[in-house]
Amino acid sequence: MPSWKDLKRFCDHDGWELYKNTDHYFYRKTMDDGTLKRTKVSKGSGQIQSKLWRLILQHQLQVEEGYFNKLI
Repeated sequence: MPSWKDLKRFCDHDGWELYKNTDHYFYRKTMDDGTLKRTKVSKGSGQIQSKLWRLILQHQLQVEEGYFNKLI
Protein backbone atom coordinates (compact mmCIF):
# COMPACT_ATOMS: atom_id res chain seq x y z
CA MET A 1 0.00 0.00 0.00
CA PRO A 2 1.21 3.51 -0.71
CA SER A 3 2.02 5.98 2.02
CA TRP A 4 0.57 9.43 2.51
CA LYS A 5 3.88 10.81 1.21
CA ASP A 6 3.38 8.79 -1.99
CA LEU A 7 -0.08 10.30 -2.44
CA LYS A 8 1.30 13.82 -1.98
CA ARG A 9 4.08 13.10 -4.48
CA PHE A 10 1.51 11.83 -7.00
CA CYS A 11 -0.58 15.00 -6.66
CA ASP A 12 2.49 17.20 -7.10
CA HIS A 13 3.63 15.27 -10.21
CA ASP A 14 0.17 14.96 -11.80
CA GLY A 15 -0.63 18.67 -11.83
CA TRP A 16 -2.95 18.88 -8.84
CA GLU A 17 -3.21 22.30 -7.19
CA LEU A 18 -2.46 22.55 -3.48
CA TYR A 19 -5.18 24.98 -2.41
CA LYS A 20 -5.12 24.59 1.37
CA ASN A 21 -2.37 23.56 3.77
CA THR A 22 -3.62 23.08 7.34
CA ASP A 23 -3.47 19.89 9.38
CA HIS A 24 -3.86 18.12 5.99
CA TYR A 25 -2.91 18.98 2.40
CA PHE A 26 -5.96 19.74 0.25
CA TYR A 27 -5.57 19.27 -3.51
CA ARG A 28 -7.85 19.85 -6.47
CA LYS A 29 -7.56 19.30 -10.20
CA THR A 30 -9.83 20.67 -12.92
CA MET A 31 -10.19 18.26 -15.83
CA ASP A 32 -10.54 19.29 -19.49
CA ASP A 33 -14.31 18.72 -19.36
CA GLY A 34 -14.64 21.05 -16.35
CA THR A 35 -14.95 18.28 -13.76
CA LEU A 36 -13.32 19.16 -10.46
CA LYS A 37 -11.53 16.39 -8.56
CA ARG A 38 -10.47 16.82 -4.92
CA THR A 39 -8.46 14.87 -2.42
CA LYS A 40 -7.16 15.35 1.10
CA VAL A 41 -3.71 14.08 2.08
CA SER A 42 -2.72 13.41 5.68
CA LYS A 43 0.56 14.85 6.90
CA GLY A 44 1.21 11.52 8.62
CA SER A 45 4.05 9.31 7.43
CA GLY A 46 2.32 5.92 7.60
CA GLN A 47 0.75 3.77 4.94
CA ILE A 48 -2.81 4.27 3.75
CA GLN A 49 -5.10 1.44 4.83
CA SER A 50 -6.16 -0.86 2.00
CA LYS A 51 -9.90 -0.08 2.06
CA LEU A 52 -9.33 3.68 2.27
CA TRP A 53 -6.73 3.52 -0.51
CA ARG A 54 -9.22 1.86 -2.90
CA LEU A 55 -11.77 4.60 -2.18
CA ILE A 56 -9.22 7.37 -2.75
CA LEU A 57 -7.99 5.78 -5.98
CA GLN A 58 -11.46 5.20 -7.44
CA HIS A 59 -13.51 8.14 -6.17
CA GLN A 60 -11.06 10.98 -5.66
CA LEU A 61 -8.09 10.43 -7.98
CA GLN A 62 -10.09 8.46 -10.56
CA VAL A 63 -7.00 6.78 -12.02
CA GLU A 64 -5.71 3.25 -12.40
CA GLU A 65 -3.16 2.04 -9.86
CA GLY A 66 -0.58 1.54 -12.62
CA TYR A 67 -0.81 5.22 -13.58
CA PHE A 68 -0.44 6.22 -9.93
CA ASN A 69 2.63 4.01 -9.49
CA LYS A 70 4.24 5.45 -12.62
CA LEU A 71 4.10 9.00 -11.24
CA ILE A 72 5.34 8.36 -7.73
